[in-house]
Parts: sequence; structure tokens; C-alpha cells
Amino acid sequence: MNVEVLQTVRGTTIDGPLLITPRAFGDDRGWFFESWNQTRFNDAVGQTVEFSQDNHSRSIQGVLRGLHYQRGEYAQAKLVRVVKGAVQDVVVDVRPGSKTYGQFFSIELSEENKTQLFIPRGLAHGFLALEDTTVFSYKCDNFYNKEAELGIVFNDKDLKITWNSLDNDFIVSEKDQKLPKFRTIDL
Repeated sequence: MNVEVLQTVRGTTIDGPLLITPRAFGDDRGWFFESWNQTRFNDAVGQTVEFSQDNHSRSIQGVLRGLHYQRGEYAQAKLVRVVKGAVQDVVVDVRPGSKTYGQFFSIELSEENKTQLFIPRGLAHGFLALEDTTVFSYKCDNFYNKEAELGIVFNDKDLKITWNSLDNDFIVSEKDQKLPKFRTIDL
């Protein structure tokens, strides 16, 4: 079956991540789309990715999570999407030697647009919940390892990420507020 019939796939401004928008079929009863198919996904991204862990989070508007990544043998590729609500999703290239090293990409993912973002290994990831009761889901191709977890502070002046402004302050965990700046990260 032709992948393009079921979804569109396009690149981003950073080398590696891909936006995947499934084709939804709707009528007066609602809609349906295939959110995951191993064969079609691998065909779409042009590589074999075997996911081993699914994660879900629920956030209220203004919660900012990230920017997180894992290093070494515990690095993770991710396929992220929003089940309910909307987020501003951000990835930062932390791959030394990459032509887009130190650059970020940002996009709104929502239950309405159904767009998914494939994030290869070597990119830091974070998101800002834009609506109350936002449910975020993602697949990982490697298991979480606490000792390999790293991150970059979300408001690093060198990265110049423009987060969506909300009427209230961001809600950021104490752990994420203490993350290092990009220029000091441990790769």
C-alpha cells in the first residue's frame, strides 16, 4: 500500500526530525485515523525504528516540560503526538558534528491537526501545554535510564527559543528549572 495515501511526511528545519500527518476519515459520527503502523512508519521515515516504550502525560495549560534527552547507549528516538489539547513542541539538535547542531525547531501539535513528530536520537525535546487537560503521548525506541538523562534549561538565552506567550507564567518543575545551559551540556 502506498504510504502517501495514508499520510503525509515532511522534513523540518533541523536535519532528521520528520512531521507525519495521518489521513483522517470523518463523517457526521466523528473521525478515524491510523495512529500507528510499524511497516508504514518505517517506510515513511526510511529506516527501521523499533519502539519499546510508550509514555503519556497530562498537563494543564502553561506546563512546560523539558528540554530532555538521553545520551550514549540509552539515547532515544521518539514519535510524539497530542491526543487531547495542544502543545508547542520543541526539539534542539545536540548532535556534535550535525549541520544543524545548536538549532531548534518548534511546531504546534494538537488533537485537531493530528500531526506527529518523529525525533531521532540526539535531539533534546520539550513541550509547552497550550490548553488545559492536554494529553501528550510518545513512543520511545529505548528504555528510560535515569543515569543517562540530561537536559537543557528551557529559557537558555543562547538558543533563543520563542515559547508561545500565555496569560500566566509557565509552570516548570524545579528539576527542569535547574537544567544547564546549552553551551555547558554534557554530550
